[in-house]
Amino acid sequence: MKDADLKKILVALAGLSTLLLLLVVAAIFSLVFIYYPTSWVPLQSAEDRKESKKISEEEIRDGMHVATGFVEGEGLQLVIANCTNCHSAKLVTQNRFTKEGWTNVIRWMQETQGLWDLGNNEEVIVAYLARYYAPEPRGRRKPLEVEWYELE
Repeated sequence: MKDADLKKILVALAGLSTLLLLLVVAAIFSLVFIYYPTSWVPLQSAEDRKESKKISEEEIRDGMHVATGFVEGEGLQLVIANCTNCHSAKLVTQNRFTKEGWTNVIRWMQETQGLWDLGNNEEVIVAYLARYYAPEPRGRRKPLEVEWYELE
């Protein structure tokens, strides 16, 4: 056998062994993701999303959370921690739902958008949203606020 032929065989074996190694690594990763599914959505751990950090007085102005525009009230911290991880606070504040409606929105996000299980926090979050972002009864339009003055 010539040295050139031997060299070709060794190069082919090296290529095959590299390919085999890549296939084994891919198979291992596939098995890991099948048996240990992960969610890519949560940017914080469940412990970080708990109501552990208190909102300071500087963060609230005129009954509103300055950074998000959320109304100050019980459950505010949980709403910030769980809702603004994935989307803007404006997406919450522009919507109005009943308690049942907010629960349905949460279920939809869990089924289709990868929202994690809220556990015991769900009741507090839904109560907050239903209280401060409930449907508003509206007429044709809001009454005008006019500042009257005397004509001279």
